[in-house]
Amino acid sequence: MQDHFKQVKTYLLELNYNITHENKNEGILVISKESEGINNMILGVAPPILIMEQHIFNIKSNTEFVYKSLLQKNRDIVHGAFVLDESGTKVIFRDTLQVENLDLNEIEGSLNSLGLLLSEYSEQIINFSKH
Repeated sequence: MQDHFKQVKTYLLELNYNITHENKNEGILVISKESEGINNMILGVAPPILIMEQHIFNIKSNTEFVYKSLLQKNRDIVHGAFVLDESGTKVIFRDTLQVENLDLNEIEGSLNSLGLLLSEYSEQIINFSKH
């Protein structure tokens, strides 16, 4: 059986991500890369998938405009999407990948998608987090 956790960890190190926490038994890795705006991103290796989640901001008031804008922006995101947590107050970037045939380019594409999203949409995210 392939060690998917080790494979994901190896890819992250090749991509120069800082692994700030890991728990192989639970399949959890926490990564950061300040230059990409990624801080405490949680990766869950749960075969057959890899779950990637990055907390973006908290919604302070339930405004239809914020929700509508996030849904519209989802259309532009190459990999992953904005999602809400169970409480409906935390906006999270989430992507899932199949681990069976996962390669370096695929995980890099998802991480780059988040970096691009944060760089091009940062002003709106800051505004949303204030309301």
